[in-house]
Amino acid sequence: MHTFAMLLKSFADDFDYAQRLIVSFRKFNADNVHLYCVVPPADLSRFEVFRGPDVTVLAESELGQYLVDKPVHGMRAGYINQEIVKLSFWELELTENYFCVDSDAEFIRPFRRSDFMVDEHTPYTVLVEDNELKVEPRYYREYWQQREIELRQIQDLVGLDSKVVRTCHGHQVFSAKVLRSFKTEFLDARGWSYADALEAAPYEFTWYNMWLQKNQAIEIHQREPLVKVFHNESQHLEYVMRGVTTADIARGYVALVINSNYARDVGVVPAETSKPDYLARYLSYGEVAQLIASKAKDTFQRRFQR
Repeated sequence: MHTFAMLLKSFADDFDYAQRLIVSFRKFNADNVHLYCVVPPADLSRFEVFRGPDVTVLAESELGQYLVDKPVHGMRAGYINQEIVKLSFWELELTENYFCVDSDAEFIRPFRRSDFMVDEHTPYTVLVEDNELKVEPRYYREYWQQREIELRQIQDLVGLDSKVVRTCHGHQVFSAKVLRSFKTEFLDARGWSYADALEAAPYEFTWYNMWLQKNQAIEIHQREPLVKVFHNESQHLEYVMRGVTTADIARGYVALVINSNYARDVGVVPAETSKPDYLARYLSYGEVAQLIASKAKDTFQRRFQR
């Protein structure tokens, strides 16, 4: 059993993203960390190309006793099953701790176990209030209000009495010790399955985080997010227009995510893409024409109308 590894839950539609992730994983894996890639059985043969000494490809059917075949909390079965796999992966007894990494992530600098682990057996815990997202009008309007209601519901269900909501969107290091106590002391005590918990509120990382804060099964060593996530187009474009480079982002994060939920239409965008290439993916031909015209007008006014 590993003391620390990484977990990637993916599927056929995300193959290109997973390929980019694994290429970056192998490029920057400074400590020979192992990656487990879990996919639906039908996608297993396609993902076998990634198998190697550092990557194990598994079928999600190994946790089939927990998986669902119908929507939960109004979300499709595939989405819920990837949450269930993350919460139950510890039961395969392959690793004591595992960092859950998304297919649309890309590592951008060398990473070591010490980025994720306090010592050989104790992980860091990513806990934030996300106030910078709360004040963003678009994110607040589209996601924050309902998300906060459901996070508070998890907080209440586990009996965590706190005015402050601390959790994360993803990319957490899960401890098998914490998840074992969550299953036996919370789920089993109520006769619940993982799917029942997600029916109440479909936030697997918050179930982990709230239970850990309540139960204290391991000592909490708090860290800020290890992965820079662009949740929507405007957040990404802000960085592009400010000239923030991948090298700049790497000073604070081991990886970045250009969220495929909004960026899928522009394709798999490598981290090293230049500003013009980034903008070309987002702008329509009409917007490019307007940009050229505005640039020409601005240049003319500055040079000849002083």
